Amino acid sequence: MKKLLVVVDFQRDFVDGSLGFPQAPTLDAVIAEKIAAYRLAGDDILFTLDTHGQDYPHTQEGRNLPVAHCTKGTPGWELYGAVGQSVSAKDTRIEKPAFGSMELARHLELLQYTSVEFVGLVTNICVLANAVIAKAALPEAVITVDAAAVASYDERLHNAALDVMEALQIEVQNRR
Repeated sequence: MKKLLVVVDFQRDFVDGSLGFPQAPTLDAVIAEKIAAYRLAGDDILFTLDTHGQDYPHTQEGRNLPVAHCTKGTPGWELYGAVGQSVSAKDTRIEKPAFGSMELARHLELLQYTSVEFVGLVTNICVLANAVIAKAALPEAVITVDAAAVASYDERLHNAALDVMEALQIEVQNRR
């Protein structure tokens, strides 16, 4: 079984920066442990990085979410805490200018994973978008989201996103 862990946008701006929220830092140890377990098993790890430039205010996202964040090269763009310290040179990093990543879809199709697990931020935005992309790219693979390793600034939207993913045959584990 070819397995991949996708760590979605666990960047400083989403944890304790301009778009941070109280639950986000509590995921650091949980995600770092998961990374260590995947690494020990010899499985692959991929990090997505929300990535914006100085033109962000002029983009559709910037007009709808007028909070500067994850500007490439700034401290807020960097991966947070123990998760950031666990990155290895062999891990894949995908910079994405939007919620979902077509580059992720191409990577998944190329390597034909049989299992893809998602952790990170934000459940109802980038985690949802990329899990759906993964399900479309690999319809026969087991796509999983660990509910104990994802979070949102809004608990209602977090739970709604988990419901939607379950309806799309994405397995949601560790749901409270």
